[in-house]
Amino acid sequence: MIVVTGPSGAGKGTLIRQLLVRVPALAVAISATTRSRRVGEEHGREYWFLEEVEFAQRVAAGEFLEHVTYVSGHRYGTLRSEIARIAAAGGVCVLELETEGALNVKEQIPGAVTIFISAPIPELERRLRDRATESAGEIGERIDLARLQLDQAAQFDHIVLNDEVERAAGELTGIVQRAIRG
Repeated sequence: MIVVTGPSGAGKGTLIRQLLVRVPALAVAISATTRSRRVGEEHGREYWFLEEVEFAQRVAAGEFLEHVTYVSGHRYGTLRSEIARIAAAGGVCVLELETEGALNVKEQIPGAVTIFISAPIPELERRLRDRATESAGEIGERIDLARLQLDQAAQFDHIVLNDEVERAAGELTGIVQRAIRG
C-alpha cells in the first residue's frame, strides 16, 4: 500500500495523476466524504458522497480503515471495500490522505509506504486561492493546518518537495517503483 499525504495545496492529486500514468499497476482508493459535491464531481468517481448518518453507521460497523474530521467539519475516510476492490483486481493501492489519516494507516498497516508531499507555505496559499474551491476563511484554516502538518513530515518514510511538478513526479515515481519491487 502506498500512502501519499501532505497539506492542502501541496499537489498530492496532481502528482498522483502523473504517478498513475507512469506506474499502471497502481489504483487509487476512492475516499468517502460527508461534504457536498462540487460542480462536475460524481458519486463514486471523485468521492463516495455519504450523508453524516450513513458515514457514522459505517464507522460503527468497522467499514473504514481510517477516518478523520477535517477543519471544515466534514468527515473523510477510506472504506475497506475500496482496498479490497483494488486488491481483487491485482492492483497496488494508493491512498491520498491528509496527515492524520496517513498516520493512522501507518500504525495499522505494517509495510505501508508513506510519502509526504511538501511545498512552501506561500506556494500552498497561492494554489489554494487559485483553485477557488474554499472561502477565504477556509483557506486561512487550511494554511494554519498546513503549518502543523509540515512539522509532521519527518514522521513519514519519504518527503517529496513539490516545487516543480515534473521533477517531483519523477522523484515520487522512483520511490513507488522501488517500493513495489521490494
